[in-house]
Amino acid sequence: MTFHRDLFAASELRPLLQPRSVAVVDFSSKPFSFGARTAANLAGSGIDVWVVNPKRAGDGGERVVPSVAQLPRGLDCAVIAVPRDAVQAVAQDCADHGIRGAIVYASGYAETGHAEHRQMQDDLAALAQRSGMRILGPNCIGILSDGGRLRLTFAEAPDMNADALTTMGIGLVSQSGGLGLALAQSAQHGYVFSHVLSAGNSCDVDVADQVAYLAEDPACKVIACLFEGMADPQRLLEAARRATRAGKPVIVHKIATGEEGMQAAMSHTGSLAGSAAVYRAAFESVGIVEVDDFEALVETAAFFAKAGLPRSTGVAALATSGGATIMVADKAELHAVPLPQPSPEVQAVLKSHIPEFGSARNPCDVTAQILSNPASLPACASALLESDTYGALVIPHPYAYAPGTSRLLALEAAARASGKPVCCVWLSQWLDGPGAKEVEASPYLCLFRSMERCMATLRAWHLYGQRLQQQRQQAARLSQASAARALVNAVPQGHTLTESAAKTVLAAYGVPVVAEQLTTSPEQAVAAAEQFGYPVVLKVQSADIPHKTEAGGVKLHIHNADAVREAWQAIQRSASAHVPGARIDGILVQPMVRRDLELIVGGRRDPLFGPTIVVGMGGIFVELLKDSAVALAPVSEGQARGLLDRLRGRALLDGFRGAPPADVAQVAQAVARVSELLADHPALIDELDVNPLVVSDGKVIAVDALIVLTPVEAAEQPRAHAA
Repeated sequence: MTFHRDLFAASELRPLLQPRSVAVVDFSSKPFSFGARTAANLAGSGIDVWVVNPKRAGDGGERVVPSVAQLPRGLDCAVIAVPRDAVQAVAQDCADHGIRGAIVYASGYAETGHAEHRQMQDDLAALAQRSGMRILGPNCIGILSDGGRLRLTFAEAPDMNADALTTMGIGLVSQSGGLGLALAQSAQHGYVFSHVLSAGNSCDVDVADQVAYLAEDPACKVIACLFEGMADPQRLLEAARRATRAGKPVIVHKIATGEEGMQAAMSHTGSLAGSAAVYRAAFESVGIVEVDDFEALVETAAFFAKAGLPRSTGVAALATSGGATIMVADKAELHAVPLPQPSPEVQAVLKSHIPEFGSARNPCDVTAQILSNPASLPACASALLESDTYGALVIPHPYAYAPGTSRLLALEAAARASGKPVCCVWLSQWLDGPGAKEVEASPYLCLFRSMERCMATLRAWHLYGQRLQQQRQQAARLSQASAARALVNAVPQGHTLTESAAKTVLAAYGVPVVAEQLTTSPEQAVAAAEQFGYPVVLKVQSADIPHKTEAGGVKLHIHNADAVREAWQAIQRSASAHVPGARIDGILVQPMVRRDLELIVGGRRDPLFGPTIVVGMGGIFVELLKDSAVALAPVSEGQARGLLDRLRGRALLDGFRGAPPADVAQVAQAVARVSELLADHPALIDELDVNPLVVSDGKVIAVDALIVLTPVEAAEQPRAHAA
């Protein structure tokens, strides 16, 4: 895989992100300047701290010096807390003095949009590149590391429960420093952070480098990332791969998900593959877990830090309220979380502890009788968790009061013995009521403050386990490697392939295509129609008319020779009038294919991630519902099935209103083969549209196709996607 630059090694970043000696460079005499605040935050950190301040040297103690040149040599990190216009000179002094990392607070760089300020940021980047001194910022709020013991920031930071790092440390990476610290305040609830790293404008070190660093830090168990965007997000994908290899899940909440930057697409599939959808597909390709809500990021990360990999997708629920069991069932159904019924053996245990007015089903209502029989809840929990049917247990907690704390903590033993997570859903609106912090601080209990987020997280957990399994499987290529020559041989002088040429390429990749004959006269068309048998379809063939219907270039359901002649001439007149001067090769004649169901398959070359594959419901569903799923190309047959399963109209493939069911394996194979075509030509294909891919009597066949080529001047070197 090719990046604009390689990820920095952990050894390069350690002096910056985990320094043992720091110089705070501050030119201010104010007692509450950013530099003074940083020095105060570092007091008692146990590391070697120096201050550079010409206004305080001589009366500020022996570790306050007037210039960088008077610092001891070999310090790890400098915190540069000077005004913007002084930053470059100070940073140069630090690099010349052998300091290995620098954090720059100053704002007013590229984020202003002014060219001269962008140049100042570029100058910092150039200094980092030539000197090897790693720079974080500018416009950076700083970092917290070593479980919060090390506070390289001017901001007031929360206590981060450093003593619990060994079991569940969250490494938080945020492009926004303010939002990063906002998330870090959840430590007050009991969450545990190994690091809180901000990136600012990322002139040198960025979020991808920080994720890669955390992948190697033993104090970090899971990585949470608040992500906006970056020029080369492929680097973030590689960092996530490193984290996956290290056994660390990466949980991302992406902000800035609008589609304003998308260019108009020529194909339907091009318009369906918006930037947010492609980002999600890219994240999925490397196992990143994306959460939709800012409020869910830390909660989800904490669950993944404790839960391990799912042993089963079955989920059990125990509640003391009948209403809570209904909530469980509703949200589980919404998020496709299975709630299988207990085996007879487990049900017998449940019945022995639950009164007859309760419910020994799943979800299970143990009723308020647990007050008189406190042993019933842990006994039922143990029975469910010991069953291979279930991989997790959900406990709705409707009322916060002191005795409830011990009841919840009594479930720790069952969770520890089974190695499976117990999810406590805090339904009480006393959000920090008795027991909340104790539950979150437990390495075996997972706290959720909404049933919605609990079930969304369990679903994401199941998908994460499935994707890890898929990544371990080596999928065989379906199409022949020699098929790639078909597109190269078909490349014309223009910007698009004709329909015939496009379908020839698809056929070379093993995609079934409709039979056809190109005709140059009405009588040739009649002969072709009689050879195929009526009814037939006539279409104009011209590389200058990619959208034939709009040009009046398509006639359907033609049943006799006179109608063929009339349609042939009508198409010629309409197409020539719609696109004057268009090069018309002739009129295609095709048999009219029965359409039990229409799908759309194709893709486009995303400017950030390269080839993407899109599958969706065709016909009226394309623009009405935009029912589609996106992945990076290529995909395996199994992954293609997964894309089909995500469609809202998936049930239509099983037959609808008497139509025969589709051969789903053949549909998935066609999707995989199209994805291989896209992946083989990342610099040549701009857009590809098989619309529709028809299901006829259960089989699939491509009846129309469009391939839009990348202009020669815009073509880039291909980017490969790791499997």
